[in-house]
Amino acid sequence: MTLFQECIDTPLGELVIQATDRGLCYVGFDLGRKAEASAAASANAITSLAKTQLKEYFQGARQEFELPLDTQGTEFQRQIWQALGGIAYGKTGSYGDIARQVGNPKAVRAVGAANGRNPISIIMPCHRVIGANGTLTGYAGGLERKRWLLALEQAHCSKE
Repeated sequence: MTLFQECIDTPLGELVIQATDRGLCYVGFDLGRKAEASAAASANAITSLAKTQLKEYFQGARQEFELPLDTQGTEFQRQIWQALGGIAYGKTGSYGDIARQVGNPKAVRAVGAANGRNPISIIMPCHRVIGANGTLTGYAGGLERKRWLLALEQAHCSKE
C-alpha cells in the first residue's frame, strides 16, 4: 500500500496530511510522523483535496469536510471517531456526551482514550471535546491549538 503525503502551512504551524489510495489516514501536527514517512509519495488526489478543504476551513469558509477516510483502529475507536462528527461546527461536547451517544454511558474514560488516538485531527473534530465541567482537556496538537480552533469556529458561527 502506497502512502501519500503533503504538508500545509496553517496559522497553527505545519499540518501533515497522509492518505492511501482509499482515503485519509492521518492529519496532524506531528512532524515526527512526517519524518517517518519521508519515503512516502508526494501527493495524490485525496491529499490534494484535503489540503484544499483544510485551507478553506482555516479561512472560515468550510464547516464540513467531504473526504474519503481510511482510518485504522478498533471497532470501538472507529465508532467514537464517527461520533465526533456529530458535534456541530462551533459547538462542543463532553466525553460523557459521546459515551451516551454510542450507548455506553459508563465508557467515559474509554471514549477519552479513543479520542486521544484520533488519527485525523480537525476533520474528525476531536478538538470539540471538552471536560464535563466545560474546561479544555488534552489535545494531541496542544491546548493552545485546541483553544484557537474552537475560537475560529465560534467566530464564524456568530457571523451567520
